[in-house]
Amino acid sequence: MNQIGMVGLGRMGANMARRLLQRGFQVVGFDQNPQVVQTIEGLLAAASLLELVERLSPPRIIWLMLPAGPVTEENLETLAVMVNPGDLLVDGGNTFYKDSQRRAMHLAERGILFADVGVSGGVWGLQEGYGLMMGGPAEAAKRLVPILKALAPAPDRGWVHVGSVGAGHFAKMVHNGIEYGMMQALAEGFHLLHQKQEFQIDLAKLSEAWRYGTVIRSWLLDLLAEGLKADPNLKGIAPVVADSGEGRWMVQEALELGVAVPVTAQALFTRFESQDQDGFDRRLLSLMRHLFGGHAVETQDPSAS
Repeated sequence: MNQIGMVGLGRMGANMARRLLQRGFQVVGFDQNPQVVQTIEGLLAAASLLELVERLSPPRIIWLMLPAGPVTEENLETLAVMVNPGDLLVDGGNTFYKDSQRRAMHLAERGILFADVGVSGGVWGLQEGYGLMMGGPAEAAKRLVPILKALAPAPDRGWVHVGSVGAGHFAKMVHNGIEYGMMQALAEGFHLLHQKQEFQIDLAKLSEAWRYGTVIRSWLLDLLAEGLKADPNLKGIAPVVADSGEGRWMVQEALELGVAVPVTAQALFTRFESQDQDGFDRRLLSLMRHLFGGHAVETQDPSAS
């Protein structure tokens, strides 16, 4: 049946619902913010999780696009007592893969199927399609294939059944770690170009030229070129980079397996450094240089620390 329930209609979930609606699916949606639900044309809005379950015909497919952690846990627990054996629950958020494995075992005790799907595509997914990495049993994969084909850039590409439960989120974790490294390399290269004032390099023009024929052409470079064209000096952007968790998980997993991931680790640590408003380590470095070599120390107003 071309019917699916969507729980969580934020930036990703809402556009995924729209893409499915455009491709002929009946989508029943629920979000804690009822105003969000009203913005999706054609969506059958549910006022609660129970109403969402009741409006779907068994065997149901309910796809969650929620923040990793307690929110996803609570919604899965709530749904577990509402749905029937044979129904399929899907977690499409950026969840730690071991949490997905644990949840699958718990749901299996009730006869409920579970699949984890890593989703990439960001705000461009509605237009370009999503990259989808699914983990779960063959029965769940068979039922999800029509949905994956509809969400992907094309029916025959951009989606994959990676393996058993947890494999989808594990693949997405590694995908995001790779993303960290690629972004860091581009940022460092353009920083160096920017600092070479002697040449007055037009970064917008150079990034645009690099989009064609070069070895480093990529979607990230495409986006970077557009961003530099709009704001070449990035005056409106603070030098603080958040990390959403996947990079940490990848480095932790690499430590457990004894796999070297120096690029990902350094990219992650650079993000940590950008978030450090206190800079205590850098103050210590300045202090040590002063103590052993008499080097000058730049001072600041103590009230600013």
